[in-house]
Amino acid sequence: MILQDIVRALREVTKAEAAALINRDGAVVAADQLPSVSHETFSIMCAAILGAGMTAMTELRHRAPRRVLVESEDAMLLIQEVGRRHMVVLSLPPGTSLDKLDGVVRRFSESVAQELP
Repeated sequence: MILQDIVRALREVTKAEAAALINRDGAVVAADQLPSVSHETFSIMCAAILGAGMTAMTELRHRAPRRVLVESEDAMLLIQEVGRRHMVVLSLPPGTSLDKLDGVVRRFSESVAQELP
């Protein structure tokens, strides 16, 4: 299964509006998003958000976060590490259960790890 198919399946299973696999530099590896979304802007900002969270936590002498959650009234954005060099980003309906997502994202991470160099 190729990465694009894995990302598409993740979006469908989680009922996400958008899903993307991004590397730490902010480049899109694979995405299933609306055509109107600027993949480049979206991916760079998501990498910056996770990077800022890591910097803030380490400045406080805590471990780096494994995920960052951004919530608005009409959506929830999950940015979560996948291995050491990648992250998954999901745009989800508000109130989505993070407990239920954990297992799905873990299986996604395992599938992606087999496909990444």
